[in-house]
Amino acid sequence: MNRRALLLPLLLAGCGLSERPYAERRQWPLIAPRPTALPPRPGGKVLEVRGFRAGPGLEARGLQSLDADGSIRTGFYEEWAVPPAQAVEDAVRAWLAASGIYAGVVAPGTRATPDVVLEGELSALWSEPAARIAHAALGITVIALAGDTPRIVLQRRYAETAALTATGPQAESQAMLAALTIALARIEADLRNAR
Repeated sequence: MNRRALLLPLLLAGCGLSERPYAERRQWPLIAPRPTALPPRPGGKVLEVRGFRAGPGLEARGLQSLDADGSIRTGFYEEWAVPPAQAVEDAVRAWLAASGIYAGVVAPGTRATPDVVLEGELSALWSEPAARIAHAALGITVIALAGDTPRIVLQRRYAETAALTATGPQAESQAMLAALTIALARIEADLRNAR
């Protein structure tokens, strides 16, 4: 056996590579339940919530923050449990299902025939530590399918912020979730008025 091969472990130990700790990725849930759940509206309309598109950079799961110079930094070891656009789609569907506005809120591919369709895009979900705020922005379009010609019931962009009270990924993820919760409550209020 070659002497150099025997010395390699000693050399690696001397340069500190063998002592570097393993950095494990942490996953943060992006779940925004409605504070109270109301029963479905008997004889009401059925809403289908379609897949949300991800804005530029939001197809990645890493937590994002906006630096003071305007650049966006995406965390490698701190990430959402699922892609953010998918989580927001699920959150919108669950929130509206618990709102009592509709008889049912379904996903694409179910056997129920929807009366109304909601489509959306997540365009921002990041923290801004220098300003001590977090942002959530999403746009939705709601289309009524009744009759021969579908009509737009609601089309709006929601850009909400929440206070960032501490530093670190846990505080940042909670603030982003708080901003998203504000957006969901405003979507519900607009849909109640648009029926």
